[in-house]
Amino acid sequence: MSFTPATRVLVTAGASGIGKAIADIFHQQGARVRVCDISEAHTAEFKSQYPDIECTICDVADSGQVTELFESVRQNWDGLDVLVNNAGIAGPTAPVERVELEEWNRTLAVNITAQFLCVREAVPMLKQAGGGAIINLSSVAGRLGFPLRTPYASSKWAVVGFTKSLAAELGPDNIRVNAILPGAVAGDRIESVIRAKASARDVPYEQMREQFLQQNSLRQFVGADEIAQMALYLASDTGRAISGQAVSVCGNIEHLV
Repeated sequence: MSFTPATRVLVTAGASGIGKAIADIFHQQGARVRVCDISEAHTAEFKSQYPDIECTICDVADSGQVTELFESVRQNWDGLDVLVNNAGIAGPTAPVERVELEEWNRTLAVNITAQFLCVREAVPMLKQAGGGAIINLSSVAGRLGFPLRTPYASSKWAVVGFTKSLAAELGPDNIRVNAILPGAVAGDRIESVIRAKASARDVPYEQMREQFLQQNSLRQFVGADEIAQMALYLASDTGRAISGQAVSVCGNIEHLV
């Protein structure tokens, strides 16, 4: 699709980080963009920077809040063209025997169940529009084992299976479904992950950060804008023949530490 003021794009967890970069690039292309986010602070900051983009509070792991969000989209936009399932959390960093069930359940709830809840609401609108695109955020942890991060990796592998299944199911309705697998994305979130893993392994932060860089063939972190550019491509007319794919944007992560 080409992006015009008639193009309707919803980005979950869109008030900061990767989601904000994705919302921004679609907005720059002329699409109508709406974001939701669980953080009141991030939402307030986003609204101050983008007064013409609606940004609402929503925990996408809560089915009731998701229903309210999409009902609002129906009323205000009368449909949807692109859904970007960006919401996700890092989950705990710990040996599996020390992972609490509550931590496991919350990680899967946000990282995969929330995508199901949003897709379930979005698909009728995408069908009504004659087709569209769904972009699910996974991770390189969705194709590699990730020691001390079992809840996160399990949820991100699930995103890839969910994506491929949806692509086969929805293709006849002209709905393309793809997953983006970011590597380590520069920003506060990856820094907190590095600190947590350094603590779990009792090594200095600087040493663990260097290990993260060494697992990448290009020896660099990915920018959120690079993830956003891939999302734009997958939703555009240029990417109209691409569906069911798990596309890594990671500098070639060779292994995870």
